[in-house]
Amino acid sequence: MKTVSVILPTYNEKENIIPLIIKIRTHVTNLLEILVIDDNSPDGTAHVVKAWITDHGVKQSVRVIQRTSDRGLTKSIAEGIRLARGNIIVWMDADFSMPPENVDMLTTKIHEGWDIAVGSRFIPGGTTKNTGNGKEQWYTVWTSIIANKIMHILFGVDFYDFTSGFVAVKKNVVRSIPLRGSYGEYFIDFIVSAFARGFLVTEVPYICVPRRFGTTKTAASLPALFKRCLQYGMMVIRLLWETNIHPNIK
Repeated sequence: MKTVSVILPTYNEKENIIPLIIKIRTHVTNLLEILVIDDNSPDGTAHVVKAWITDHGVKQSVRVIQRTSDRGLTKSIAEGIRLARGNIIVWMDADFSMPPENVDMLTTKIHEGWDIAVGSRFIPGGTTKNTGNGKEQWYTVWTSIIANKIMHILFGVDFYDFTSGFVAVKKNVVRSIPLRGSYGEYFIDFIVSAFARGFLVTEVPYICVPRRFGTTKTAASLPALFKRCLQYGMMVIRLLWETNIHPNIK
C-alpha cells in the first residue's frame, strides 16, 4: 500500500525543488504523495512545480499549495500535515541537505512500531554540515551543535537532535501535537511534547550536507543568528516550565 506523504515547505527553492521531487519519487517506498507547501516564493518555486506537474501528468501524486498569507515555516508544515492523506507523514527541507535516500530508514522505524523517527546529525553515524566549503557559516553550525548538547542535558531525555526537522511520524500522532513556534524552534517543542505525552521516539543517523543552490533561511548573518537564538531560547524556557508537570520528562 502507498502510505507515505512527504511534505516539502519551500521558499525560494526553484533550483532545488524539481530534482528533489524526482529523487523522492525514485527512492521513497510506498510513496502516496508529495506536498509542496510554498510560501509564495518570489522566485516562482510554486509555478515551476505546477508546470512540472502538468507536463508529467502527476497531479494526483504531487500537489503544490501556494500560501499567500499567514505564512511561515511552522504554519506551512502544519498545513501540509492537515492536507496529508498518508498514514505516515514525512517532512524535510527542500535544499538537499537532508538526503531523500534516507527517508526509507525513517519510515521503516515507524513500521517497526515507533511513533516518531527523527533524522539525527548528533548520534553515531550522523554528521552536521561541513563548514570548510564556503557554503555554511561556521558560527551557525557550531551554535547548533552546542545548543543541542545543552538541550540534551536540560531536558534529560535520550535524544540528541532537537533542531532536526527531518522526521517521519504516524499521522494520528502528529495530529495530536499542535505545532508551536515560528521557525525551527517548533521542532524543539514537538519533540519535548512527544516525550511528555509518552510517544515512542527514536533517532536515525544521517549525513547533513550543504544546500545545493540558494541561500540559507536559518541565519545568513550574525544578527539573524542572534534573533534565532532568542526564539529558540524562549521556547526552551517555556518548555522547561511546562515539563515540570510531566512525569515523562526529567
